[in-house]
Amino acid sequence: MNTDSSLPGSGSAAQPGAARPAAPTAGTRETLREIRDAMVVLWWRFFDWLAVVPWKTLLIVSLLGLILAGLLGTPQLAVLLIVASMIIKVVAGGKRRADLTATQATARAETEQLERTVVEARMEALQAQIEPHFLFNTLASIDQLIQTDPPRASRMQQSLIRYLRSAMPQMREGSRPSLGQQVALSSAFLEIMAIRMEERLQPVIDVPEGLKSAIFPPMMLQTLVENAIKHGLEPKAEGGRLEIGAEVVDGRLAVRVQDSGAGFAPRSGGGVGLANIRERLKVLYNGRAELIISLPPEGGTCATIAVPYEVAPAATP
Repeated sequence: MNTDSSLPGSGSAAQPGAARPAAPTAGTRETLREIRDAMVVLWWRFFDWLAVVPWKTLLIVSLLGLILAGLLGTPQLAVLLIVASMIIKVVAGGKRRADLTATQATARAETEQLERTVVEARMEALQAQIEPHFLFNTLASIDQLIQTDPPRASRMQQSLIRYLRSAMPQMREGSRPSLGQQVALSSAFLEIMAIRMEERLQPVIDVPEGLKSAIFPPMMLQTLVENAIKHGLEPKAEGGRLEIGAEVVDGRLAVRVQDSGAGFAPRSGGGVGLANIRERLKVLYNGRAELIISLPPEGGTCATIAVPYEVAPAATP
């Protein structure tokens, strides 16, 4: 009876199952994935190493690899690996240089944008501080003139209205202002100052109409005009002439404010004067613009702002 159990086919139901290979377990699959991930990491580390390693170092390592391969009897494999490494280095080096260039360009653009935002915010805060002072002084002058010289008070009031009409749109709009807008603002300012200073101020504006559509940074022309009056003409008993001019020189828009006043003398403090203009030009134009101070032979001071010539886009209807 026992011999029957050993006959062929007697355990046919169990034998095929025992001979079938076991299916991979979840732990085995996880181990294979970890090995694959580790190989990928090692490959990219090798790729990055080839991208940055000097050629001299790579040649030394290759020579040592050839010597070791010769001792092990596999020089052909070593030569193949060395050639492949050099090809990879050329490709990796180019890719790395492109990545670094793109990263640096992005970082530089973000930094410049941040600096530009900070400077513009600083200028907006400055403008918010200066304009009330100017407006209060002008209103006080109008009030005084109403009692003593009503026609002059009326002219100053009209000039103040023109000044506000030029200034308000620039405060509301986010577009880049044109030279024409800046000239209109400074012209209205000069009208007010001419009424205050009477014959001691002779303003002259000589800006070609064709240049008024060019882009020009806000408040810079105004600052030059204010400096010319405060430091050049007001200290001089007889006052003098103040001229605003513009021209295109070597592809740059040169806007000048020239006065016949007391002349230029470096001053400490000041905060918002010429140093602020230079800082803004540096941030806005990255070395492509400048502020030039010169002393004309006939006396006085000439301050010129030179920026890349760019025409403002036409306003959409």
